[in-house]
Amino acid sequence: MASAQSKRSMGTWIVSAVAVVFGLLTIKSGGSVLFIGGEYRQQAGNYVPFVLWFNFLAGFVYLVASFGLWKRQRWAAWLAIMIVAASVTVFVLLGIHIYSGGSYEMRTVIAMVARCSIWAVIALFSYWTILRKHMGDGVHRRQQIITAERGR
Repeated sequence: MASAQSKRSMGTWIVSAVAVVFGLLTIKSGGSVLFIGGEYRQQAGNYVPFVLWFNFLAGFVYLVASFGLWKRQRWAAWLAIMIVAASVTVFVLLGIHIYSGGSYEMRTVIAMVARCSIWAVIALFSYWTILRKHMGDGVHRRQQIITAERGR
């Protein structure tokens, strides 16, 4: 008999695949600008260093999260929520940078909107399919304990 973890929904497949692909592309694009330089750095234009470093490092976290989401682990759902929170924070800091007159590329803004949106969807999906189920189990267990204690 298959375990609950081995029965992955199509949503789990899609979310995990999106997280892996997004993570690999993020590492490649950020790493190319940071470590190869030259043509990649010219193509990046007026990149914002703290955003670039955040995105590059976040790519590795995306891969960790994708593995956990694939395995339907609670920690991965929390990690997805933290990724959204961190991405939104960096996006706000980018806004402050832009408002202060800092140079930037419009594609950075678009990429941050995409990042925040994609991870918000992944976090919501993981909440509904992983966390809510476990939280519901905990509520159900507490109700059973209360009912059993009343019966004594």
